[in-house]
Amino acid sequence: MFASLRYIQTHHDFAQIPGQPDLNPYSEANKKEKAPAADNEGAKDGAADGVAQPSTAIDQVPEPDSPEVFQASLRELARDLILKEQQIEYLISVLPGIGNSEQDQNSRIQALSTSLREIEDERKTAAQSKEEMLRMLGDLAANCKRVY
Repeated sequence: MFASLRYIQTHHDFAQIPGQPDLNPYSEANKKEKAPAADNEGAKDGAADGVAQPSTAIDQVPEPDSPEVFQASLRELARDLILKEQQIEYLISVLPGIGNSEQDQNSRIQALSTSLREIEDERKTAAQSKEEMLRMLGDLAANCKRVY
């Protein structure tokens, strides 16, 4: 995963999204914004108040990786792609409705809904029965007398 992020950050072109600000530090517009203004008072050769401006990472293009690092990154990217593909395939395979028509799905929903209502009725009956037994047990306990 690190190789994927590193590749994207250092080697991939920035995409232009219409209506969004340009975040590409290498674009001409951003280079012009970052450059010191020549009409500032006291500016001499791009320096403000006689202090030289440090060069930023925006002005520097990253150096290519060594062949060993490039191959290792390439293997990691390939592994990541294969893993993501397998994860997507699994998610697709467990989606409900794959291989079933809409009518089959609707009939299954109806059957499950009917089954749920029956089970809920059984639960209510069992809860009433439990309450009745607890009441009877309470009455028996209250009517018990101590034996000496």
